[in-house]
Amino acid sequence: MSTRTGAQVIAQALYDLGVTVLFGIVGIPVVEIAEEAINLGIRFLGFRNEQAASYAASAYGYLTGRPGVCLVVGGPGVLHAIPGIGNSSVNAFPLLLLAGSSETYLVSKGAFQEMDAISILTPYTKWAIRTPTLNSIPDAIRNAYRASCFGRPGTSFVDFPADIIQGTLHAQHHVEGMKKVGLPPRGGAEEEKLRKVATVLKDARAPLVVIGKGAAYARAENAIREFIDRTSIPFLSTPMGRGVVPDSHPRNVSSARSTALRQADVVLVLGARLNWILHFGEAPKWNPQVRFIQVDISAAELGRNAGDPEFSILGDITIVMNQLTCKLDGWSWEPNSSNFTEQLEEARWKNESAAAKKAHEDTLPMTYARTFAIIRSTLEGLSPPDEGGIAYVSEGANTMDISRSIFRVEHPRLRLDAGTHSTMGIGLGYAIAAHVAYNTDCKQKRKKIVALEGDSAFGFSGMEMETMARYKMDILTYVINNGGIYHGDASPPSSNTADDLRSTSLGWEIGYEKMAEGFGGKGYLVRTPEELEKATVEGFHADIPVLVNVLIEKGAGTKLEFGWQASSRKARGGKETKL
Repeated sequence: MSTRTGAQVIAQALYDLGVTVLFGIVGIPVVEIAEEAINLGIRFLGFRNEQAASYAASAYGYLTGRPGVCLVVGGPGVLHAIPGIGNSSVNAFPLLLLAGSSETYLVSKGAFQEMDAISILTPYTKWAIRTPTLNSIPDAIRNAYRASCFGRPGTSFVDFPADIIQGTLHAQHHVEGMKKVGLPPRGGAEEEKLRKVATVLKDARAPLVVIGKGAAYARAENAIREFIDRTSIPFLSTPMGRGVVPDSHPRNVSSARSTALRQADVVLVLGARLNWILHFGEAPKWNPQVRFIQVDISAAELGRNAGDPEFSILGDITIVMNQLTCKLDGWSWEPNSSNFTEQLEEARWKNESAAAKKAHEDTLPMTYARTFAIIRSTLEGLSPPDEGGIAYVSEGANTMDISRSIFRVEHPRLRLDAGTHSTMGIGLGYAIAAHVAYNTDCKQKRKKIVALEGDSAFGFSGMEMETMARYKMDILTYVINNGGIYHGDASPPSSNTADDLRSTSLGWEIGYEKMAEGFGGKGYLVRTPEELEKATVEGFHADIPVLVNVLIEKGAGTKLEFGWQASSRKARGGKETKL
């Protein structure tokens, strides 16, 4: 008489849902689930830390539009995965977290890794359930999978007790087959709301479109590009919204961001939130009289902070933008109708000229701007941005803040960074997720994954270089090494003691490249533009993980403040910021 174990039922349920990859770390009792999944052809990627695994799964969900699935042990495994839950929830990435736990009959007795994960995670997830029987497994997994990606995406959690995983079902005990989870239903705007919004846009003196990562997740690029082309309204993108409309588009005013925010009187916000990244929509960063038109899948975001629910639309961005384009019926904004265009062009020329000057500062050690300019020009010579052959991951305060405006992105979902929580530690997990998302299907053209890491940020997940090497992922990683958090130290420690180290100090000129070599990859230590260009060319063509350790200027700058972080209460003026 044939039998099936709980692990086999779980693996089959995942397979029936179309899951092709699991991220995680195995141990007792979930190793059986991973092995049964592998037997069915599901790929398992074993990480060195659950934090990185959960970040990778959440990014995979964003990139593919299907929930990323992360498998961990109970107790400490779940605790280590909590950062991924927070990251998924705040960024609206679909994540399904699966965990094992102690046996049901040992609850409250102090069993191995016993922890009430359901009580801990329920407030921070969309769905959290502990399966009570083997027969309940398929429905529990299906409902959790659906909940993570329907509505505003987020995290779902399913807890499998060890006796459920290891239990058996005899042939006479029937387990319901898995019902497929279709695409989430999509809604559009009411006719009256469309009429109001169209009227407001037509009356605008200085209209602006802001494109967020929600638009990229929604696969709304075609609808938004048609809208911009037809209306000629200027646009700018949030960091992960870049590429929805190509950076090279003539209506892109990202390099004149501060001027655009101060002068715009009507702003169409697509899949972005009026949070700290957009200065809450408040003066003095924004025009005090600005009117926001939000389009979002989450009703809770409409009218938040400076938003106006009367003119905001709850719905799928693709559907709404197609409706709005149709409603405007051939109307386009006339750039000469106000001095808005002139102000934007003046600011853009000024800022781009200043950026070009910084990019050519020929000093040693190299500056951030010079470093990124060399990497950019070399990579673009190897893979033109129009081809969409490179996906960028960026983290680290200065590394992320400065690089975000330097690398050109022409296609959506090719730029990942620390996101809404500005989470450090996402870098290598995200890079692995991007490699899996873009380089698994043999029918797709491969993409080179490039990770730009601050030396502090790299430390959060550096061991995942071994994960890359183990799975033969040809990811190109740069560690921008200034020997510290933010500005780094201007000079090496003056003694053999640690007494003169500051709170932002890290090791002086650490040889991070040796980590890659120790794991079976290739490492480069570079100090000059020529060395950096050579390492970039060789790293791009390598078929193993490559780490380029770039020693740059240290101690540059004295005030720990960044343009994207500046308070909206501060007086107007100051340099342009380029989020």
